[in-house]
Amino acid sequence: MNLPNMLTLGRIVMIPVFAVVFFMPVEWANLAAAAVFGLAALTDWLDGFLARRLGMTSAFGAFLDPVADKLIVAMALVALLAENPSPWFALAVAVIIGREITVSALREWMAELGKRARVAVNAIGKFKTAAQMVAILMLVYADPILGLPTYHIGFVLLFVAAALTLWSMVVYLQAAMVVLREEDRRTRKA
Repeated sequence: MNLPNMLTLGRIVMIPVFAVVFFMPVEWANLAAAAVFGLAALTDWLDGFLARRLGMTSAFGAFLDPVADKLIVAMALVALLAENPSPWFALAVAVIIGREITVSALREWMAELGKRARVAVNAIGKFKTAAQMVAILMLVYADPILGLPTYHIGFVLLFVAAALTLWSMVVYLQAAMVVLREEDRRTRKA
């Protein structure tokens, strides 16, 4: 157990804390929930940075980090949808969570074929993650900051994240299709 893995486990522990705080019927719930989510987002960046910088990468960390990310994002999106059950919000949440499930399954399948590198995280995925984290943070906090309509900006950013989500999924699927065609050719020859 190293520091990056402990940060990742801490992020998983933050999931029920976030859920409880988000739904607390107190005036400061949105600030506290935003703080918990912000801390989780910071540990997402920090655990990867430390693992690479300090040479503490591990198979356990490589498995657990994306799981922790997807769990905290899914929890936050579902909580936000429960607070704002609109069709447009539901669409963005469905796109983001659906993509995460699809790409996770795709990566697992590609790993079984020994081709995981074909669907490694790319720049679009990194921009998607950044837009998604900022959007969720703004939506959870919800109150205006310096007169800016934080919730509305977060809502727009959520759709930017959803668009980037679809774009990155298409890129991953295109890369996988090349492998699928290669596997089909090899199967037919055998």
